[in-house]
Amino acid sequence: MEFEPFKIKVVEPIPITTKEYRLKKLEEAHYNLFLLRSDDITIDLLTDSGTGAMSSKQWSALFDGDEAYAGSRSYFKFEEVVQKITGFKHVIPTHQGRAAERIVFSILGGKGKLIPSNTHFDTTRANIEFTGAQAFDFPSPISFRTDEIADFKGNMDLERLEDFLRSHSREEIPLVMMTVTNNSGGGQPVSMENIRRTSELAKKYGIPFFIDCCRFAENAYFIKMREPGYADKNVMEIAHEMFSYADGCLMSAKKDGLSNTGGFIATNLDELARRARDLLIITEGFVTYGGLARRDLETLAVGLLEALDEKYLEYRINQVRFLGNKLVEKDVPILLPIGGHAIYLDAKRFAPHIPPEQFPGQSIACEIYIQGGVRTVEIGSLMFGKDGDGQRELRPPFELVRLAIPRRVYTNNHLQYVADVVGEVYRNRDKLRGMKITYQTQFLRHFTAHLEYI
Repeated sequence: MEFEPFKIKVVEPIPITTKEYRLKKLEEAHYNLFLLRSDDITIDLLTDSGTGAMSSKQWSALFDGDEAYAGSRSYFKFEEVVQKITGFKHVIPTHQGRAAERIVFSILGGKGKLIPSNTHFDTTRANIEFTGAQAFDFPSPISFRTDEIADFKGNMDLERLEDFLRSHSREEIPLVMMTVTNNSGGGQPVSMENIRRTSELAKKYGIPFFIDCCRFAENAYFIKMREPGYADKNVMEIAHEMFSYADGCLMSAKKDGLSNTGGFIATNLDELARRARDLLIITEGFVTYGGLARRDLETLAVGLLEALDEKYLEYRINQVRFLGNKLVEKDVPILLPIGGHAIYLDAKRFAPHIPPEQFPGQSIACEIYIQGGVRTVEIGSLMFGKDGDGQRELRPPFELVRLAIPRRVYTNNHLQYVADVVGEVYRNRDKLRGMKITYQTQFLRHFTAHLEYI
């Protein structure tokens, strides 16, 4: 029998609203779910970043925070845990993942620089392009076949990566990135073999290799479950091996740090660490707090280890699978296999009558909110449909709607409700209408864009 490996100590009421009320609020928000107030959301699956529930041990640690500006003991607890997991020498805290990205790409990016990955996520791509550099994605070819089952659809396309590295100079490519799990590619895991071989290619061409590790524990658990030779290893050992192939990592610790804020840079590259600390002091704070309250470092030190608990990971993966299976039973087209932190609706198959330039994913996401007060997020032409200079509309390979499940927050009854709402929208999918943008910004337009129905 499967059940949550924890008991509930504190509860929070959730808003129950009417369809008429939601229609009004969505119109006021210009049909952008980011612009809704949380008070108007019944089930919030917009993101799993910073939205999880902290444990009693984390709350207890929070009260032990040492708020010293410099040399806080809370930092050294945090540093010890990150070093234990990653093996990296330098640990530089930041207030969240995109701050870590901004610092690293401010140093290594710039006009003429080219940065490959299995798939960059939205803030990573924006921070790269903001410096004038270009971001390139080389996902595994099978990742584009959303209805096919494969163990590691988040992998890097090694053949394309080597062609890319061979075709450009070391000066042009400051680092190779690997995102685990592959969020933009449907939350799919990356195999240990693919991480190792990506590392070998980077070393062959003299290029540093970094891991975007915000969901490292979930990725390690998938390796244990799916990759030959790892079934008898614990998740901590698997995570340590993953990091052993890299020169450094960036993390939004709001995911597998099981905390509400925080991130970090960790690396063995001395000069990069020195320059990163210089930038950190200018823009984030002193090197032993990095823009965080020191009590948040305490919660991260506990949460990073709790995320590696295999009973927790089993529950986490199974809960995501529960929602995915309920949608499959209703014939709702989703990206398969079911990933680790979210369910991804395949908007191309869900609403084939809406062309990509009319944002089918956004139309679906809006209707899910209207029908049931469930907030999701489009990952497709709205999020990734603009190039770095803001001039050209692009057509990303996927048109998805992500249902990101916060950690330790909702029960399966909540997710059954979500499945019923999505199933109802799918049954009436022919009524979905295309949308157009009426206002947008150059970078990360999906956060603040205004839309309307065509």
